[in-house]
Amino acid sequence: MASKTTSLNPAFAYTVVYVKDVAKSVAFYAKAFGYNVRRLDESHRWGELESGQTTIAFTPEQQHETDDITGAVQKPRSNNERNPLEVCFAYTDVDAAYKRAVENGAVPVHEPEDKPWGQKVGYVRDIDGIVVRIGSHVAEPRHH
Repeated sequence: MASKTTSLNPAFAYTVVYVKDVAKSVAFYAKAFGYNVRRLDESHRWGELESGQTTIAFTPEQQHETDDITGAVQKPRSNNERNPLEVCFAYTDVDAAYKRAVENGAVPVHEPEDKPWGQKVGYVRDIDGIVVRIGSHVAEPRHH
């Protein structure tokens, strides 16, 4: 029998992104960011990408199954506002990943640049206006 401590250790299973059109968003993320589609249900009310240990899932922003329980999805009113969520993807070649994203419909926000913390980072918006960070893997801190 598992101890209580072990049975309460979480596994980060899903990030759910609320979007206008699940099928379009799944196809966009596959092309723009290089993911394989794991699942798109026939009703187009749920889609998933193969993204390693944590699944990236999509569901309609106007899906009312949970609105009464958790509240309605709030959207930014303009490009001067953004969702309180940023999706971040790590790549070895940030410039090529950024270019592919923009060529496949991502809206450029800021071209990749080297950051003081040792990461190269660029930003785009997806087809729903969600900010996506395209960055290099963060280097481990150097011990002196």
